[in-house]
Amino acid sequence: MPRGQSSGCLAVPGSGVQPRRRGGGGRNVQDMHHFEEELTCSICYSIFEDPRVLPCSHTFCRNCLEGVIQLSSNFSIWRPLRVPLKCPNCRTIVEIPAAGTESLPINFALKAIIEKYQQGDHSDVATCSEHYRQPLNVYCLLDRKLVCGHCLTIGKHNGHPIDDLQSAYIKEKETSGKLLEQLTDKHWTDVCLLIEKLKEQKSQCESIVQDDKKVVIQYFKKLSDALEHKKQALLTALDEINTHILEEYEPLIEKLKKIREEQLELMSLNTSIQKEESPLIFLEKVDDMHQRIKALKQKQLPDVKPVEIYPRIGHLLKDVWSKTEIGQINKVLTPKIKLIPKRKLRSKGSGREGRESKELLQANLSCDPTQR
Repeated sequence: MPRGQSSGCLAVPGSGVQPRRRGGGGRNVQDMHHFEEELTCSICYSIFEDPRVLPCSHTFCRNCLEGVIQLSSNFSIWRPLRVPLKCPNCRTIVEIPAAGTESLPINFALKAIIEKYQQGDHSDVATCSEHYRQPLNVYCLLDRKLVCGHCLTIGKHNGHPIDDLQSAYIKEKETSGKLLEQLTDKHWTDVCLLIEKLKEQKSQCESIVQDDKKVVIQYFKKLSDALEHKKQALLTALDEINTHILEEYEPLIEKLKKIREEQLELMSLNTSIQKEESPLIFLEKVDDMHQRIKALKQKQLPDVKPVEIYPRIGHLLKDVWSKTEIGQINKVLTPKIKLIPKRKLRSKGSGREGRESKELLQANLSCDPTQR
Protein backbone atom coordinates (compact mmCIF):
# COMPACT_ATOMS: atom_id res chain seq x y z
CA MET A 1 0.00 0.00 0.00
CA PRO A 2 1.46 3.43 -0.90
CA ARG A 3 2.64 5.66 1.89
CA GLY A 4 -0.19 7.96 3.01
CA GLN A 5 -2.92 5.43 2.07
CA SER A 6 -2.53 3.17 5.09
CA SER A 7 -5.77 2.47 6.93
CA GLY A 8 -6.40 5.20 9.50
CA CYS A 9 -8.93 5.84 12.22
CA LEU A 10 -10.94 8.43 10.30
CA ALA A 11 -11.45 9.67 6.79
CA VAL A 12 -9.79 12.98 5.98
CA PRO A 13 -11.42 14.86 3.11
CA GLY A 14 -9.16 15.15 0.15
CA SER A 15 -6.33 13.14 1.69
CA GLY A 16 -7.00 9.90 -0.15
CA VAL A 17 -7.43 8.09 3.15
CA GLN A 18 -10.18 5.50 3.52
CA PRO A 19 -12.06 5.17 6.84
CA ARG A 20 -11.26 2.32 9.19
CA ARG A 21 -13.73 0.59 11.44
CA ARG A 22 -13.22 1.30 15.13
CA GLY A 23 -13.98 -0.90 18.07
CA GLY A 24 -16.21 0.05 20.93
CA GLY A 25 -13.25 0.69 23.28
CA GLY A 26 -11.19 3.86 23.66
CA ARG A 27 -8.26 4.66 21.45
CA ASN A 28 -5.18 2.63 22.49
CA VAL A 29 -1.54 3.17 21.66
CA GLN A 30 -1.75 1.24 18.40
CA ASP A 31 -4.74 3.35 17.31
CA MET A 32 -2.69 6.47 18.03
CA HIS A 33 0.13 5.20 15.81
CA HIS A 34 -2.33 4.56 12.96
CA PHE A 35 -3.88 7.96 13.54
CA GLU A 36 -0.46 9.56 13.18
CA GLU A 37 0.08 7.74 9.91
CA GLU A 38 -3.08 9.36 8.54
CA LEU A 39 -1.67 12.75 9.50
CA THR A 40 1.74 12.06 7.95
CA CYS A 41 2.87 13.21 4.53
CA SER A 42 3.96 10.28 2.35
CA ILE A 43 6.86 12.33 0.95
CA CYS A 44 8.57 13.70 4.07
CA TYR A 45 7.09 11.20 6.58
CA SER A 46 6.32 14.10 8.94
CA ILE A 47 3.08 15.59 10.19
CA PHE A 48 1.52 17.60 7.35
CA GLU A 49 2.60 21.22 7.13
CA ASP A 50 0.41 23.50 4.97
CA PRO A 51 -1.41 20.50 3.37
CA ARG A 52 -2.37 21.05 -0.30
CA VAL A 53 -4.72 18.85 -2.35
CA LEU A 54 -3.80 17.71 -5.88
CA PRO A 55 -6.47 17.29 -8.58
CA CYS A 56 -6.28 13.53 -7.92
CA SER A 57 -7.47 14.24 -4.32
CA HIS A 58 -4.21 13.21 -2.63
CA THR A 59 -2.74 15.59 -0.08
CA PHE A 60 0.92 16.56 0.47
CA CYS A 61 2.88 19.27 2.23
CA ARG A 62 3.27 22.33 0.06
CA ASN A 63 7.08 22.32 0.47
CA CYS A 64 7.20 18.63 -0.47
CA LEU A 65 5.29 19.35 -3.70
CA GLU A 66 7.70 22.16 -4.50
CA GLY A 67 10.56 19.67 -4.22
CA VAL A 68 8.83 17.16 -6.45
CA ILE A 69 8.17 19.86 -9.07
CA GLN A 70 11.85 20.82 -9.09
CA LEU A 71 12.83 17.18 -9.62
CA SER A 72 10.31 16.93 -12.42
CA SER A 73 11.46 20.11 -14.18
CA ASN A 74 12.90 18.03 -17.05
CA PHE A 75 9.54 16.36 -17.76
CA SER A 76 9.19 16.06 -21.52
CA ILE A 77 5.49 17.00 -21.88
CA TRP A 78 4.71 20.68 -21.45
CA ARG A 79 1.51 22.58 -21.86
CA PRO A 80 1.19 26.34 -21.82
CA LEU A 81 0.72 27.81 -18.41
CA ARG A 82 0.54 24.34 -16.86
CA VAL A 83 3.14 22.29 -14.96
CA PRO A 84 2.67 18.53 -15.27
CA LEU A 85 3.29 16.45 -12.15
CA LYS A 86 3.08 12.72 -11.43
CA CYS A 87 1.32 12.12 -8.08
CA PRO A 88 3.74 10.36 -5.67
CA ASN A 89 0.85 8.15 -4.50
CA CYS A 90 -1.31 7.12 -7.46
CA ARG A 91 1.20 8.03 -10.24
CA THR A 92 -1.49 9.95 -12.06
CA ILE A 93 -0.19 12.89 -14.09
CA VAL A 94 -1.85 16.03 -12.85
CA GLU A 95 -1.43 19.67 -13.87
CA ILE A 96 -0.27 22.38 -11.49
CA PRO A 97 -1.46 25.89 -12.32
CA ALA A 98 1.13 28.37 -13.48
CA ALA A 99 0.85 30.16 -10.14
CA GLY A 100 2.43 27.06 -8.58
CA THR A 101 1.54 25.19 -5.41
CA GLU A 102 0.27 28.39 -3.80
CA SER A 103 -2.81 28.13 -5.98
CA LEU A 104 -3.57 24.53 -4.92
CA PRO A 105 -6.50 24.21 -2.49
CA ILE A 106 -5.71 23.87 1.19
CA ASN A 107 -7.01 20.78 2.96
CA PHE A 108 -8.66 22.73 5.75
CA ALA A 109 -10.31 19.69 7.33
CA LEU A 110 -6.98 17.90 7.60
CA LYS A 111 -5.29 21.08 8.81
CA ALA A 112 -7.89 21.52 11.57
CA ILE A 113 -7.48 17.91 12.70
CA ILE A 114 -3.69 18.31 12.82
CA GLU A 115 -4.00 21.47 14.91
CA LYS A 116 -6.32 19.73 17.40
CA TYR A 117 -4.03 16.72 17.48
CA GLN A 118 -0.95 18.87 18.19
CA GLN A 119 -2.80 20.70 20.98
CA GLY A 120 -3.74 17.46 22.73
CA ASP A 121 -1.72 15.35 25.17
CA HIS A 122 0.03 12.47 23.39
CA SER A 123 2.39 11.38 26.14
CA ASP A 124 1.77 7.73 25.19
CA VAL A 125 3.06 8.30 21.66
CA ALA A 126 6.78 8.01 21.01
CA THR A 127 8.24 11.18 19.57
CA CYS A 128 11.65 12.08 18.19
CA SER A 129 14.19 13.42 20.69
CA GLU A 130 15.82 15.62 18.03
CA HIS A 131 12.73 17.06 16.32
CA TYR A 132 10.00 18.51 18.52
CA ARG A 133 6.75 16.50 18.65
CA GLN A 134 7.56 14.55 15.47
CA PRO A 135 6.34 10.94 15.82
CA LEU A 136 8.71 8.01 15.37
CA ASN A 137 6.83 6.41 12.48
CA VAL A 138 9.57 5.20 10.11
CA TYR A 139 12.12 2.42 10.51
CA CYS A 140 15.67 3.16 9.28
CA LEU A 141 17.04 -0.09 7.81
CA LEU A 142 20.66 1.14 7.87
CA ASP A 143 20.78 2.15 11.53
CA ARG A 144 18.03 -0.27 12.60
CA LYS A 145 16.11 2.28 14.66
CA LEU A 146 12.88 4.27 14.62
CA VAL A 147 13.12 7.78 13.18
CA CYS A 148 10.78 10.62 12.27
CA GLY A 149 10.18 12.23 8.89
CA HIS A 150 12.50 15.16 9.65
CA CYS A 151 15.31 12.72 10.42
CA LEU A 152 14.98 11.41 6.84
CA THR A 153 14.68 14.78 5.09
CA ILE A 154 16.88 17.18 7.06
CA GLY A 155 18.44 14.97 9.72
CA LYS A 156 21.32 12.51 9.94
CA HIS A 157 19.28 9.69 8.38
CA ASN A 158 18.84 11.52 5.07
CA GLY A 159 19.20 9.11 2.16
CA HIS A 160 19.06 5.98 4.30
CA PRO A 161 16.92 3.02 3.19
CA ILE A 162 13.65 2.92 5.14
CA ASP A 163 10.60 0.80 5.76
CA ASP A 164 7.22 1.39 7.41
CA LEU A 165 6.68 0.20 10.97
CA GLN A 166 4.35 -2.71 10.23
CA SER A 167 6.52 -4.10 7.44
CA ALA A 168 9.68 -3.76 9.52
CA TYR A 169 7.92 -5.42 12.43
CA ILE A 170 6.86 -8.43 10.32
CA LYS A 171 10.32 -8.85 8.78
CA GLU A 172 12.15 -8.64 12.10
CA LYS A 173 9.60 -11.04 13.61
CA GLU A 174 10.34 -13.58 10.90
CA THR A 175 14.11 -13.29 11.42
CA SER A 176 13.98 -13.48 15.22
CA GLY A 177 15.05 -17.12 15.08
CA LYS A 178 18.37 -16.03 13.57
CA LEU A 179 18.96 -13.85 16.61
CA LEU A 180 18.66 -16.91 18.80
CA GLU A 181 21.19 -18.72 16.62
CA GLN A 182 23.63 -15.84 17.07
CA LEU A 183 23.17 -16.06 20.85
CA THR A 184 23.84 -19.81 20.96
CA ASP A 185 26.74 -20.20 18.54
CA LYS A 186 30.39 -21.06 19.30
CA HIS A 187 31.16 -17.48 20.35
CA TRP A 188 28.93 -17.78 23.39
CA THR A 189 30.31 -21.23 24.17
CA ASP A 190 33.76 -19.64 24.25
CA VAL A 191 32.39 -16.93 26.55
CA CYS A 192 31.10 -19.54 28.99
CA LEU A 193 34.39 -21.45 28.91
CA LEU A 194 36.32 -18.22 29.46
CA ILE A 195 34.11 -17.37 32.46
CA GLU A 196 34.85 -20.75 34.02
CA LYS A 197 38.56 -20.35 33.34
CA LEU A 198 38.60 -16.90 34.92
CA LYS A 199 36.66 -18.18 37.94
CA GLU A 200 39.22 -20.99 38.34
CA GLN A 201 42.15 -18.55 38.13
CA LYS A 202 40.40 -16.21 40.56
CA SER A 203 39.88 -19.08 43.00
CA GLN A 204 43.55 -20.09 42.74
CA CYS A 205 44.75 -16.54 43.33
CA GLU A 206 42.41 -16.12 46.31
CA SER A 207 43.68 -19.41 47.75
CA ILE A 208 47.29 -18.21 47.41
CA VAL A 209 46.42 -14.95 49.14
CA GLN A 210 44.76 -16.82 52.02
CA ASP A 211 47.85 -19.05 52.40
CA ASP A 212 50.09 -15.98 52.43
CA LYS A 213 47.88 -14.36 55.07
CA LYS A 214 48.32 -17.42 57.28
CA VAL A 215 52.11 -17.24 56.76
CA VAL A 216 52.09 -13.55 57.71
CA ILE A 217 50.04 -14.23 60.84
CA GLN A 218 52.31 -17.11 61.89
CA TYR A 219 55.50 -15.16 61.15
CA PHE A 220 54.50 -12.09 63.11
CA LYS A 221 53.10 -14.19 65.94
CA LYS A 222 56.45 -15.91 66.21
CA LEU A 223 58.21 -12.56 66.01
CA SER A 224 55.80 -11.06 68.53
CA ASP A 225 56.35 -13.97 70.89
CA ALA A 226 60.12 -13.54 70.56
CA LEU A 227 59.88 -9.81 71.22
CA GLU A 228 57.56 -10.38 74.16
CA HIS A 229 59.98 -12.94 75.58
CA LYS A 230 62.87 -10.48 75.19
CA LYS A 231 60.84 -7.69 76.74
CA GLN A 232 59.98 -9.80 79.77
CA ALA A 233 63.62 -10.90 80.08
CA LEU A 234 64.79 -7.27 80.11
CA LEU A 235 62.09 -6.27 82.61
CA THR A 236 63.06 -9.23 84.82
CA ALA A 237 66.72 -8.15 84.66
CA LEU A 238 65.71 -4.63 85.69
CA ASP A 239 63.58 -6.02 88.54
CA GLU A 240 66.58 -8.05 89.72
CA ILE A 241 68.89 -5.05 89.75
CA ASN A 242 66.17 -3.09 91.55
CA THR A 243 66.05 -5.79 94.22
CA HIS A 244 69.82 -5.66 94.51
CA ILE A 245 69.64 -1.88 94.94
CA LEU A 246 67.14 -2.31 97.78
CA GLU A 247 69.36 -4.89 99.47
CA GLU A 248 72.35 -2.65 99.03
CA TYR A 249 70.92 0.62 100.25
CA GLU A 250 67.99 -0.08 102.58
CA PRO A 251 70.13 -1.39 105.54
CA LEU A 252 72.45 1.65 105.35
CA ILE A 253 69.51 4.05 105.16
CA GLU A 254 67.82 2.39 108.14
CA LYS A 255 71.07 2.55 110.15
CA LEU A 256 71.50 6.25 109.46
CA LYS A 257 67.83 6.86 110.28
CA LYS A 258 68.37 5.37 113.74
CA ILE A 259 71.41 7.60 114.30
CA ARG A 260 69.32 10.58 113.22
CA GLU A 261 66.49 9.60 115.57
CA GLU A 262 68.91 9.24 118.50
CA GLN A 263 70.36 12.67 117.68
CA LEU A 264 66.89 14.22 117.77
CA GLU A 265 66.14 12.46 121.02
CA LEU A 266 69.30 13.86 122.64
CA MET A 267 68.43 17.35 121.44
CA SER A 268 65.04 17.08 123.08
CA LEU A 269 66.65 15.71 126.25
CA ASN A 270 69.08 18.60 126.33
CA THR A 271 66.19 21.05 126.28
CA SER A 272 64.61 19.23 129.19
CA ILE A 273 67.86 19.19 131.24
CA GLN A 274 68.27 22.93 130.85
CA LYS A 275 65.08 23.35 132.84
CA GLU A 276 66.33 21.23 135.75
CA GLU A 277 66.83 23.42 138.90
CA SER A 278 68.45 20.79 141.14
CA PRO A 279 72.24 20.94 140.78
CA LEU A 280 72.70 17.29 141.65
CA ILE A 281 70.17 15.99 139.21
CA PHE A 282 71.31 18.43 136.53
CA LEU A 283 74.94 17.32 136.76
CA GLU A 284 74.01 13.65 136.65
CA LYS A 285 71.86 14.13 133.56
CA VAL A 286 74.45 16.27 131.84
CA ASP A 287 77.14 13.66 132.45
CA ASP A 288 74.90 10.95 131.03
CA MET A 289 74.16 13.07 128.03
CA HIS A 290 77.87 13.62 127.38
CA GLN A 291 78.43 9.88 127.41
CA ARG A 292 75.61 9.22 124.96
CA ILE A 293 76.73 11.96 122.57
CA LYS A 294 80.27 10.55 122.63
CA ALA A 295 79.03 7.06 121.89
CA LEU A 296 76.75 8.31 119.13
CA LYS A 297 79.55 10.19 117.40
CA GLN A 298 81.83 7.16 117.60
CA LYS A 299 79.41 5.05 115.53
CA GLN A 300 80.99 4.43 112.14
CA LEU A 301 79.11 5.96 109.21
CA PRO A 302 78.86 3.97 105.95
CA ASP A 303 81.25 4.82 103.14
CA VAL A 304 78.97 5.99 100.32
CA LYS A 305 80.72 5.77 96.97
CA PRO A 306 79.10 6.90 93.69
CA VAL A 307 77.88 3.98 91.59
CA GLU A 308 76.08 3.52 88.29
CA ILE A 309 73.94 0.86 86.68
CA TYR A 310 75.64 -0.91 83.83
CA PRO A 311 74.79 -1.58 81.10
CA ARG A 312 71.97 0.89 80.56
CA ILE A 313 69.09 -0.77 78.73
CA GLY A 314 68.34 2.35 76.69
CA HIS A 315 71.86 2.37 75.30
CA LEU A 316 71.68 -1.35 74.70
CA LEU A 317 68.45 -1.06 72.67
CA LYS A 318 69.87 1.84 70.66
CA ASP A 319 73.38 0.52 70.00
CA VAL A 320 72.76 -3.22 69.79
CA TRP A 321 69.11 -4.16 69.33
CA SER A 322 68.24 -1.50 66.74
CA LYS A 323 71.19 -2.64 64.60
CA THR A 324 70.25 -6.30 64.77
CA GLU A 325 68.51 -7.94 61.81
CA ILE A 326 64.90 -8.77 62.54
CA GLY A 327 65.52 -12.47 62.00
CA GLN A 328 68.34 -12.41 64.59
CA ILE A 329 66.34 -10.81 67.43
CA ASN A 330 65.81 -14.17 69.08
CA LYS A 331 69.58 -14.65 69.26
CA VAL A 332 70.26 -11.37 71.04
CA LEU A 333 71.20 -12.16 74.65
CA THR A 334 69.90 -10.44 77.76
CA PRO A 335 72.81 -8.81 79.66
CA LYS A 336 73.48 -9.12 83.38
CA ILE A 337 72.80 -5.68 84.82
CA LYS A 338 75.10 -4.69 87.70
CA LEU A 339 75.93 -1.85 90.05
CA ILE A 340 79.47 -0.71 89.35
CA PRO A 341 81.62 2.20 90.67
CA LYS A 342 80.87 5.34 88.75
CA ARG A 343 83.50 5.97 86.11
CA LYS A 344 85.28 9.28 85.87
CA LEU A 345 84.43 11.48 82.92
CA ARG A 346 87.01 11.31 80.17
CA SER A 347 88.08 14.31 78.13
CA LYS A 348 86.61 15.06 74.73
CA GLY A 349 88.10 13.21 71.81
CA SER A 350 89.03 10.22 73.93
CA GLY A 351 86.59 7.99 72.00
CA ARG A 352 84.34 7.36 74.99
CA GLU A 353 81.22 6.65 72.90
CA GLY A 354 83.06 4.11 70.75
CA ARG A 355 84.45 2.33 73.79
CA GLU A 356 81.04 2.32 75.50
CA SER A 357 79.46 0.75 72.40
CA LYS A 358 82.10 -2.01 72.46
CA GLU A 359 81.49 -2.47 76.16
CA LEU A 360 77.75 -2.76 75.52
CA LEU A 361 78.40 -5.45 72.93
CA GLN A 362 80.63 -7.29 75.40
CA ALA A 363 78.02 -6.85 78.13
CA ASN A 364 75.40 -8.25 75.79
CA LEU A 365 77.48 -11.35 75.24
CA SER A 366 78.53 -11.81 78.89
CA CYS A 367 75.15 -12.99 80.15
CA ASP A 368 74.07 -16.12 81.98
CA PRO A 369 74.78 -19.39 80.13
CA THR A 370 71.14 -20.42 80.67
CA GLN A 371 70.01 -17.68 78.25
CA ARG A 372 72.19 -18.85 75.38
